[in-house]
Amino acid sequence: MQAPDWEDYELIDCGAFKKLERFGAYILIRPEPQALWDPKLSFKEWRAKAHAEYEATSSTTGEWKKFKPIPFQWFIQWKSKDFNLKFQLKFTSFKHLGIFPEQAANWTYLFNYLKNCGIREPKVLNLFAYTGGASLAAKAAGADVIHLDSVKQVVSWAKENMEVSGLKDIRWVVEDAALFAAREFKRAHLYNAIIMDPPSYGLGPKGERWKLEEHLNQMLKNVLPLLDPDNHCFIINTYSLNLSPLILNNLVRSILPNAKGIEHGDLYIMSSQKQEMPLGAYLRFQKH
Repeated sequence: MQAPDWEDYELIDCGAFKKLERFGAYILIRPEPQALWDPKLSFKEWRAKAHAEYEATSSTTGEWKKFKPIPFQWFIQWKSKDFNLKFQLKFTSFKHLGIFPEQAANWTYLFNYLKNCGIREPKVLNLFAYTGGASLAAKAAGADVIHLDSVKQVVSWAKENMEVSGLKDIRWVVEDAALFAAREFKRAHLYNAIIMDPPSYGLGPKGERWKLEEHLNQMLKNVLPLLDPDNHCFIINTYSLNLSPLILNNLVRSILPNAKGIEHGDLYIMSSQKQEMPLGAYLRFQKH
């Protein structure tokens, strides 16, 4: 599935394990482990265009090398005929800026479901919600939204995005997603839409290291039963090189064998040089 075009975002080129991107008025070079091919433009051309480049100093951290004046933080917009979402971007020590532009494809899918599902205030659970793109899209569609992430600073960042987007009343939860889902399962709470974009690896609530492949099956067993049986939408995206769309499909069908209309595949952005840059596996379906 190709991500939609952004006015404020452009993948200019990619290759040699890097990508050249424009976020609003600023152009950045960032690592990209899946860009195994050669870029179309030379690195001399890249650096002539770029305002800054992220350079890793370890497997988990790094620093930004600036070539031209650029603020520490700035804003970009994701606009459609139905909404105008705003996001604050800023430099972090782990290469991210506060947004994953390819996820706009899932935001649009979620928004359209919520507007057409026939429920006055559909209930939405956004797990591993990061800075809130899906939460903002759901709230713009009139949903009752729970936004959950285990990092307090990221939840605060999402709240700022809600405010600059002119939205309000998203419910914020700072907690481990797996534990929250397990509790909701025991309480038999139901949602009309659930979206999840879990990291490939991370730390558990007691600091233990975990890999997504080892926990995803049980997590889905807790999450999928939370869907309203008659009116629901589910979206999952993963960025683990070990998880193909077929694996996601097999996992979901083993838990919900009667699920209809499942879509799955690679989520990608088309570069300005006509390269298809894969940015994760997705699976989604809806019923209403």
